[in-house]
Amino acid sequence: MSQEELASALGLTRSSYSGYENGVAEPNLENLTKFSEFFNISLDKLIKIELAKISEAEWEKIDKGIEVDVEGKSVRVIAITVDQENNDNIELVSKKARAGYTTGYSDPEFISVLPTFNLPFLKKDRKYRTFPIKGDSMPPVSDGSYVIGEYVENWNTIKDGFPHIVVTVDDGIVFKNVYKRLNDNQCFQLCSTNPLYEPYEVHANDIVEMWRFVNYISSDLPTSSFKESELTQAILDLQTEVKHLKNIYIPKKQLNN
Repeated sequence: MSQEELASALGLTRSSYSGYENGVAEPNLENLTKFSEFFNISLDKLIKIELAKISEAEWEKIDKGIEVDVEGKSVRVIAITVDQENNDNIELVSKKARAGYTTGYSDPEFISVLPTFNLPFLKKDRKYRTFPIKGDSMPPVSDGSYVIGEYVENWNTIKDGFPHIVVTVDDGIVFKNVYKRLNDNQCFQLCSTNPLYEPYEVHANDIVEMWRFVNYISSDLPTSSFKESELTQAILDLQTEVKHLKNIYIPKKQLNN
């Protein structure tokens, strides 16, 4: 693109853009934000990194929007609470607090008012939190259940197909089976166990937190469901066993008589 075309796309005059490109002027915050959005580069990289020296492979990643820290190398802020013995609590995000969790997850004041409890059978060196589940997309976990999750710092450790609580910018708290699509487009595919719900992808930049499924609390008792073929086979096996028992015990009884 020419300087005039690029300046027009950014909403700048040609002389202003030319001054930035030639290094005789520096853009203000508003114009830096325009550059960031237009070229899909974070403000942090735009300001701190000498872009003229990065490799072609790195440019390709930036072009695809691959800038998220999936490994957790940068500091991820997670607010926690502890008990009187300085052990981590399991905070319970209530149904009322669910709506504000996306903005309050890193706020110590928000987290401090959540109900807390402890489970002795969970590992002490992990961080856990409990989230309310809405809808029927993840049977046997039913609507109104509470799912306990273990905090995941390095998203590369996620096992494909394993259920996670995913906190997203747009959808808030969702409970889904997760598949990594990081090498393709820096996304995670979220799938339901209920086949009526279509899988969908969420860009890693739109994810706030990931929690690996550990356990769940529900007032509903899951119902067992058998396929017709499995039930038929079970009946045949039972009939065979009964016949076998008759062959053993009935002749002995007749002999005794």
